[in-house]
Amino acid sequence: MLSVSLPCAGVAQAAPAFVDARDYAGPGGGHERFLAAERQLVRGFDEVCGDTFCEGEYINLWAMRLRCSVEQATGVVVQCVWTFAGSNTRVKPSGLITVNRGRYACVLPLATGTRLETLLQVWETGDGFDALHAPLPGTKANTYDALVDCL
Repeated sequence: MLSVSLPCAGVAQAAPAFVDARDYAGPGGGHERFLAAERQLVRGFDEVCGDTFCEGEYINLWAMRLRCSVEQATGVVVQCVWTFAGSNTRVKPSGLITVNRGRYACVLPLATGTRLETLLQVWETGDGFDALHAPLPGTKANTYDALVDCL
């Protein structure tokens, strides 16, 4: 006897409870809006990097990706993590090259209940430097300070 299980047509799958901020389609969200805010922060990082974060072991530190998780039903941001990578290379007397890699995952200090729309408004204000130094909603902290603690 052959038994075949076929998916039922018309059965809806539950939407995920949490989504990447890029994929949040609720009020104040949207892929392009989030990417624009991320670009603003990267510009701010690039502006200050040479005098701060990029003076140490990794002079070529790069902002890789900013990810924020958002509760689908409410638009509340659960967590944001901004990742960075850099390297330091040296030629040894033998001619071989040594590589020291650095990777960082910086958690941004968000207040409980921060809505994505409010967070994006903060990062959209002014230029990249302003976005990096603007107080995060409901806190006295800013993105720059979080990077100082992390990098």
